[in-house]
Amino acid sequence: MIQRSRWILWLPVLLGLGIGLYFSLHFEPPLYIGVSATLVFAGLSYGLRAKNGLSMLFLALFVVALGLSVATFRTWWVAAPTLSAETGPVRLSGQVERLEVLHTGLRVTLGNLTISRLGPDFTPKFVRVKLTGREQPQFQPGDWLEMRANLRPPPAPAMPGAFDFQRQSYFQAIGGVGFSYGPPSVIGRAPENGIDSLRFAFQRLRLHMAMVIQSQLGGEVGHVAAALMTGQRGTIGDSVMDDMRASGLAHLLAISGLHVGLIAGLIFFAVRAGCALVPSVALRYPIKKWAAVASIVAAFGYAMLAGATVPTQRAFMMVALVLLAVLFDRKAVSMRLVMWAALLILLLSPESLLGASFQMSFSAVVALVAVYEGLKHSGMFAKPARTFWGRVGRYVLGVVVSTAVAGAATGVFAAFHFNRVADFGLAANIIAVPITALWIMPWAIVAYVLMPLGLEDLALVPMGWGIEAVLLTAHEVASWPGSITLVPAFPVWGLACVVLGGLWLALWQGWFRALGLPMVMAGGVALMISDSPDVLIHSNGKMAAVADGDGGYAFSTLSSAKFERAIWQRRAGQDDDGKRWSDMAQNSQQLSCDGLGCIYRLGKHTVAFSATEDAQMEDCAMAQVVVVEQPIESCRYSNYMISKDELSYWGTHGVWLSKDETVLRIETVNGQRGQRPWVVQGAD
Repeated sequence: MIQRSRWILWLPVLLGLGIGLYFSLHFEPPLYIGVSATLVFAGLSYGLRAKNGLSMLFLALFVVALGLSVATFRTWWVAAPTLSAETGPVRLSGQVERLEVLHTGLRVTLGNLTISRLGPDFTPKFVRVKLTGREQPQFQPGDWLEMRANLRPPPAPAMPGAFDFQRQSYFQAIGGVGFSYGPPSVIGRAPENGIDSLRFAFQRLRLHMAMVIQSQLGGEVGHVAAALMTGQRGTIGDSVMDDMRASGLAHLLAISGLHVGLIAGLIFFAVRAGCALVPSVALRYPIKKWAAVASIVAAFGYAMLAGATVPTQRAFMMVALVLLAVLFDRKAVSMRLVMWAALLILLLSPESLLGASFQMSFSAVVALVAVYEGLKHSGMFAKPARTFWGRVGRYVLGVVVSTAVAGAATGVFAAFHFNRVADFGLAANIIAVPITALWIMPWAIVAYVLMPLGLEDLALVPMGWGIEAVLLTAHEVASWPGSITLVPAFPVWGLACVVLGGLWLALWQGWFRALGLPMVMAGGVALMISDSPDVLIHSNGKMAAVADGDGGYAFSTLSSAKFERAIWQRRAGQDDDGKRWSDMAQNSQQLSCDGLGCIYRLGKHTVAFSATEDAQMEDCAMAQVVVVEQPIESCRYSNYMISKDELSYWGTHGVWLSKDETVLRIETVNGQRGQRPWVVQGAD
């Protein structure tokens, strides 16, 4: 049976279904539930192995249950105290675990904490603090700092369905964020011996390298070069980042599989070519395997220099598996290898499934492998090119095909997570990717080699020429009319349909794979369904927004909660600051305001924002939803009351209205997330 060899490819998909089931729950399941289900389904699969159909069904359920168990165990394993409320000013001391140089200042992640007024059982494992003050003392990762700081829990999602920074922080053991009151004091230096000294030495090395690179090249070219070589991209200006995003080149600035793969590939080629020049070595020894080992070492060193972030670790694992396949004389790039990489990452870090990085990187790889599996037996890719221009044409065609396939595979994730799609990303990548692969990264390797000799400028200068070309390309493409399509938030089921349909197309073979097309098309319909609420009330009770009729929002104030306002507008498919209620009230009959509050009407629904008790009495009689600071007793059970206390506890509220008087949906940030370990009630 043609599909039998492909069954194993669905293991990470089934594992991901179990992990997704865990994160979709509104309660924390006991660990024994997942473990028990895993053991039961494993036993049934083994016991019914003679009956192939039932055995495969229970095997699939076993993998799903395993995903649920792994996610539950991971949540228990990383559990650490989280601040429950804003705390400050407090006396804070800790060891610098991570130092980030931003274009707006310094930010540190501190561990081994001591926080005044907090006992050991309530002290987070890590906190992230933005340092204030004009002049900062000289310190490095591993040093001990002391400061006065204001701390608070990691922020909750800006609105129902938005990115959950609390969940991300939970799995990073970051239990608080905040800022310092002035510069910190250095109270101790990093260890000079032991494993910790080695860990901090890598961080100090990358900071030193970033400073050297920026001093040699200067400006945005230096900042981009430092990002590519050390992973320090916080100093890149907003205008450059905007151009890179609008042109679809932002992935070049994030250390990912592309960069780690390029480093490993270039080292592999250089070592193998160098050994091949010595006949006695090439004929007697497995130089291909030597090159693979050297590439693994180089990729590991690059990952460490780049900060060893989760995406970088994932990229290294994928590249390492490819090179291990070379060591064991297996096919280097195949769908089965991608399967093992995804399986390993999900087992070690199940929360990665929810991240845009994991979704976009694996969707691109799976799509590329699937397409080239079909192309390798036909067209230009069937036989190796024999002439120089044939090889050039083959490479150019490969870049075009790869960019188009990867862009199509990742586009839906970009739309879902970032609410935007770079329409001319193909044109920009056709120019920028070859420059990065054939010019920038080779010079980066040379710069690494020359740095100990103090001759890095010999490589950094030509590397800078390539970076200038990439930045010029990004700026030019971003300036084209219609370079970005803004996409409003759409339902999760739409993304799920596209993913499952796409996997069906990629993993199966023959005509059977065509059955995935209806699922992809069904998911495509969701892209045209906006899931943005008509009314939003911020958790602090000081800001609210209503749909303005033009696709965006009108806000009660434009002087506060700038970050949240930007997210509300972005998820509505807009990129401006929105308008004021006073401006909307002058030009629309949907909103009317006076000294007693505001009334918003949509279809047969009315939402009232009551400023006084008298207004509240009147609004209770005619509005389906009443937003008040404190409900009076006679109105408490009338319709739906949203008070300041409810906003503080449940977080930002979203209200969906329709022309049908019976259709009214209200969701809250914490109500949507449920009672989970990472949810901090009243965090805002």
